[in-house]
Amino acid sequence: MPQRPQDRIVESPIAATWRSVQHERAVLVGIGPGIEEADLDELAALADSAGAEPVGRIIQSRAEPDPQFWIGKGKVEELHQTLHAARAELVICDQELSPGHLRSLEARLGVKVLDRTALILDIFALHAHTREGKAQVELAQLNYLLPRLRGWGEAMSRLGGGIGTRGPGETKMESDRQHIRRRITKLRRDVKAMQTSRDTQRASRQRSNMPKVAIAGYTNAGKSSLLRRLTGADVIVADQLFATLDPTTRRIALPGGRVATLSDTVGFVSKLPHDLVEAFRSTLEEVTLSDMVVHVADAASPVLEDQIEAVHTVLEEIGAANMPEVLVLNKIDLVAGSRRARLATRFPGSVAFSAVTGEGADGLLAAIAETVPTPPVDVHALIPWDRGDLVAMLYRDAEVLSADAEPDGTRVHARVGLRELAAIRAFATAVVRRDGGA
Repeated sequence: MPQRPQDRIVESPIAATWRSVQHERAVLVGIGPGIEEADLDELAALADSAGAEPVGRIIQSRAEPDPQFWIGKGKVEELHQTLHAARAELVICDQELSPGHLRSLEARLGVKVLDRTALILDIFALHAHTREGKAQVELAQLNYLLPRLRGWGEAMSRLGGGIGTRGPGETKMESDRQHIRRRITKLRRDVKAMQTSRDTQRASRQRSNMPKVAIAGYTNAGKSSLLRRLTGADVIVADQLFATLDPTTRRIALPGGRVATLSDTVGFVSKLPHDLVEAFRSTLEEVTLSDMVVHVADAASPVLEDQIEAVHTVLEEIGAANMPEVLVLNKIDLVAGSRRARLATRFPGSVAFSAVTGEGADGLLAAIAETVPTPPVDVHALIPWDRGDLVAMLYRDAEVLSADAEPDGTRVHARVGLRELAAIRAFATAVVRRDGGA
């Protein structure tokens, strides 16, 4: 007797390899009040980044999910027919589904069902290259998987067979659960240990008064392209969602002679999984520990405002909502003149920029220099010739406004922090705090 689709056992994700050698044919599903097929465009881009080939879309306008199937029973039948007609073996839903919804859909459809969270986690797994990045992604995946173990095939709840497994024994599902919990505990220790190295690098930057600028923005808005254009950094630039996971920091020269550090960060997306935010918190701290944010947005995107709002939501979640910000409207070379004018009116103070052509680079550097905080103290000092190390320190860690050679040493006018002021205080001739104190 042939096996019905709903009787097929769906393999446990613990044993499954989600990285397909060939594109899996997928049907995209979304629900929401007044939803349209175009609302699944971003899900289609995510699916493409994960190696799936979207071959159909199913939408349903409803305020609340169906208690059993997430979509209504009629739509389940429509989805079942679409899967067979398109010879698809994967369903991707545009929200995070409960374990019950996943079990019901997989049992009825007989194919693998992924929600938006699992899809994003899989893309991160594909693009994680460093040891820290891989550990962070695996931690997020296991935290997501743990409450969803039940129901991925009857094999998950069968007793073991053979000598030593007779009697009550232990279910395969419980064994998997315990294994995942042990793995989560180990990964948390590993990530914490690896964070020590990152903290050491940060500490060296924090000790100096060199301004720290973080690049943030929606995924595929052009953050890495901007970093490469401004600094020449050898970073991955790809027209793909979440192509960059590991932060890259480079020095950048600003107008007026100042030097700052510019750090690329992981891209944001609407409905970014909470487990992913938690796992990548040490990476996202590059934003919170910076002096300002360069917010890169895709000026050519038809949902530009939604993407900007999504980024602000994530910034608020990680505690960086009130930082000084420069909004960069990247890919301006793809925008017609009339739309450029509307964008300038809609986002006053923003910088029109193209990482491809370099248009607007000077204006962007000027905007960063104007926005980034300046050191708190103006100091004039005559530093003896035998203390050239102090002059070098000022050039490295402060903002040197002028330096003139005199018979007794170097006459320096600089903006410094309190640490640098303490180092040269004995040679200072005038000290003026920016708040008016002396």
